[in-house]
Amino acid sequence: MKISTEEWRRQLENELKGNILGFWMEHTLDEAHGGFVGEIDNQMNVIAGAEKSLVLNARILWTFASAYRIYGSSEYLAMAERAYDYLTQHFTDTEYGGLFWMVDARGVSSQPKKQIYGQAFAIYALAEFHHATGRSDALQQAIDLFHIVEKYGYDPLYKGYIEALSREWQMTENLSLSSKDMNEKKSMNTHLHVLEGYTGLYRVWKSEELKSKLSELIETMLDHIIDADGKHFHLFLDEEWHVKSQSISYGHDIEGSWLLVEAAEVLGDEALLQRVRKVAVSMAEAVLAEGIAEDGGIWNEADGSGHIDKSRDWWPQAEAVVGFYNAYQLTHETRFLEAAENAWIFTDQYIVDHKLGEWYWGVDEALQPLAHGPKVSAWKCPYHNSRACFEMIGRLTQNSTIKETK
Repeated sequence: MKISTEEWRRQLENELKGNILGFWMEHTLDEAHGGFVGEIDNQMNVIAGAEKSLVLNARILWTFASAYRIYGSSEYLAMAERAYDYLTQHFTDTEYGGLFWMVDARGVSSQPKKQIYGQAFAIYALAEFHHATGRSDALQQAIDLFHIVEKYGYDPLYKGYIEALSREWQMTENLSLSSKDMNEKKSMNTHLHVLEGYTGLYRVWKSEELKSKLSELIETMLDHIIDADGKHFHLFLDEEWHVKSQSISYGHDIEGSWLLVEAAEVLGDEALLQRVRKVAVSMAEAVLAEGIAEDGGIWNEADGSGHIDKSRDWWPQAEAVVGFYNAYQLTHETRFLEAAENAWIFTDQYIVDHKLGEWYWGVDEALQPLAHGPKVSAWKCPYHNSRACFEMIGRLTQNSTIKETK
């Protein structure tokens, strides 16, 4: 190992508490309108009038609920409660159910469509808030959202989940998550995060219906969303699972590899878990072979011609640390341990903003911070990097305990 287990764990905890969580507590509170500001640029300027996204607010709730569950700090609880209150008061559609995709700076619905991805993140966050605090209202809201997603978002003919519906839960042509995404009926990204939300909910609510749906979703991803070689996700598909894109997202591949294992472990289906473990290792192998630079950073993606986007965004680096360490835990192969260590060393050197706090959006091919990448935005949230720290601190602690008992 390039870093001792104890030193690595110390670095991660310092990063988590001193930089990531500290940044969000110090810089992101919206004192004028409640909740959290919608955008802060790379120079730490708050963007007045920026919309506030469901994704950002749900991820803040998940992050600080997790931090409170693990550390028990009252300041983390206060942040989680602030996020919960804002989410329930401003994003909840009291007329049609579910949560709005965007609200304006004052908390009024500005994009009322129902993106299934967003509902999934709310389930994930509400379940974790209940897990941390025992609050029954949060659990009930997560359960209600699960039933809404199954009622309106589930495809009973071909299985899986469609991307989006109108505010009234009617079919819509406006399906895509963002301007970067294809406007297709189904995507890897939505299914991955429904999986994540359902896994979090099943931890705290052992419903037979949810168990069945989570099991089906894992199988759907194995059968339709992962390619035949078990190496990469298909990113966009039509409702009948015909593939509509040739791009590879290395960050999603390595993230999905460990989230699938987590889901199968929480589900407790040993046969399914064995199948998932094999795929997780093959996906990690593919990312290691194709998507990692010599400096240990993970590239964003490749297209059908093999061209690689050599920018390094923040979130794939975070997921690479966990995904490769997960593959090491499954195989005990040192190449995966080295890849996880290298990903962390690269992240600490180039992605963490040691001057102004938090992480840069990413770096370019020359390893210079992307000048226009925000510190806070609809998509720049404390979830990937805090979760990587939570996961790795837990896994490294477990690994040390196992070694000590041998």
